[in-house]
Amino acid sequence: MTRTTIPSPADPAVTDDALAAQPIGYWSGAAHQAVINHIRDAMARLDVTQPQWWTLNRVDSGGEPPTREEVVSHLAEVADGPHDVSRVVDQLLHRGWLDADADGRLGLTDDGRAAKARIKTLVTEVRTEVHDGIADDEYVIALKVLRRMIDNVRRAGATSGG
Repeated sequence: MTRTTIPSPADPAVTDDALAAQPIGYWSGAAHQAVINHIRDAMARLDVTQPQWWTLNRVDSGGEPPTREEVVSHLAEVADGPHDVSRVVDQLLHRGWLDADADGRLGLTDDGRAAKARIKTLVTEVRTEVHDGIADDEYVIALKVLRRMIDNVRRAGATSGG
């Protein structure tokens, strides 16, 4: 059953009984900013960036090694800008964590595999911090709600021509 709740202005100090009236834009943005800053601060201590982590994972995802273009295409939606992933590939090639074969297919070097293992340990620790006190079923519900909101907004945009 869907209830119509009258929206109220964003209030970080609102009590639980008033949360239903809070704007999702504020809360999803605040959560995004807090989590991303925490992840990126932790990664900076290893002298690595989140896009570098994504790229190492994409290159080492199994199957045929990807080209730069395939990595860029795959990660374009999560990158901060259209050229970020291509720059990251260059950084990782320069750092010696990636190499490219004669066909331009990318692979992790031994140093790249070691770096990926170090970063995975860190990412696992950070995930544990972020998820502290949140059961897996609660997390799944939260993501399902967010996914439904994304679908609702996309559907509304498609029907309104936006």
